[in-house]
Amino acid sequence: MALEDDIRTLNETPLLDELGRDALRLVAFSADHIHLQPGALLFREGDVAEASFVVVSGEIALERAGVEKRVGRCALIGEIALVAETLRPATATAVGPAELIRITRGLFARLFEEYPELARKLHARIAARVQSNVADLRRVEALLRK
Repeated sequence: MALEDDIRTLNETPLLDELGRDALRLVAFSADHIHLQPGALLFREGDVAEASFVVVSGEIALERAGVEKRVGRCALIGEIALVAETLRPATATAVGPAELIRITRGLFARLFEEYPELARKLHARIAARVQSNVADLRRVEALLRK
């Protein structure tokens, strides 16, 4: 895939869409591409998460405790791994042929060094997502207690 195509895909990806063209160019140039065949395993639940993935094409099934969610183009999988050491909360498998961009935590840290204003922007955005997830969990917990 051409560098400009990667930049366009990254720019259409939630969270990464705030990076700006220069930072996206750095990510597109430095990140790895992964090609998966149908049924191929991307990672297992409980694996150490050292990177996040952007779906360029195809579809990825995320499965946890028998519940499956499918994500497609421009989905960012495992964004917390970009900023913190964590374990994979689900197993990810290619539904059909899929192409992904792999962004390591180290590459993301490099972005913060070269573009310090990004750290502030992304911190606020990630904090809002975490707060939303906590609120969702509280609603589920309340439903389960009924």
